[in-house]
Amino acid sequence: GGSGFLGSHIADALSDAGHKVSICDNRESPYLRDDQKMIVGDILNSAEVRKAVKEVNVVYHLAALADLDDAQNRPFDTMQINVIGNTILLDAVREYNINRVIFASTIYVNSSTGSFYRISKHACELLYEEYQNCYDVNYTILRFGTLYGSRSDETNSIYRYLQQSLIEKRIKGIGDGQEVREYIHVEDAAKISVKVMAPEFANETLILTGHHRMRLYELMEMINEIMGN
Repeated sequence: GGSGFLGSHIADALSDAGHKVSICDNRESPYLRDDQKMIVGDILNSAEVRKAVKEVNVVYHLAALADLDDAQNRPFDTMQINVIGNTILLDAVREYNINRVIFASTIYVNSSTGSFYRISKHACELLYEEYQNCYDVNYTILRFGTLYGSRSDETNSIYRYLQQSLIEKRIKGIGDGQEVREYIHVEDAAKISVKVMAPEFANETLILTGHHRMRLYELMEMINEIMGN
C-alpha cells in the first residue's frame, strides 16, 4: 500500500529517517523517489507478497479497500482484500521470520459506524493478536484518526468537502452533523509511524490522532468561513 495517500507519506518519512525502503503496491507510486525501490504486486497473490517481503526487517501494511462508501457496497471485496490479504501477508511474515509488522487500522474500529470496513479492520487486529500467540509474530497496530493533507483524493472526506465547496458551492454528506472526528495531518501521522519501530512498541496497539475532537458541523462552519460561502 505504499503508493497511496498514507503509504507514500510513510515511505518518504522512512527514507528521510535513513531506512532502505521498498514500496509494494498494485500500481506504481507517482511519488516514488530515487532512493526507493518499487515492486508492483497484488496483496492477494501469495507468491508476489512473499517475494516482496522476503529480505526486509519491518513491513508496514497499508493495503486495503479503504473508501467507506465503496466498502459498504462491496462487502465481499472488502473482506477478501482487507482480511484475506492481511492473512496472506501474515503467513509470509511468519515464514521469513520478519521482525515486525506495523498495521494501519482505524480509531473507529470499536465504533458503531464504518460498516464492513470497520469490521474488516477489527478482524485483522484479532488476526495479529492470534498470530503473535500462535507463531510469535511481532506486530504494532496503529489506529489512525481521520487523516487529511497532500496527496489525498475524493475518497478522503476533507478533500471531498473542500472540492465540493470550491466547485459545487455545496457540501453533501451523510449524517446529522453531530458525528465526532479526530483529525490528524498525514505528515504528522507518517513521522510518528516511523518512531513506532522502537522495541517498546512491539505487540502494542497505539492511537494516532490530533489533539482536538471536532464535530462535523464545526468542520463545515470552518470551511464556510474560509470559503466565504
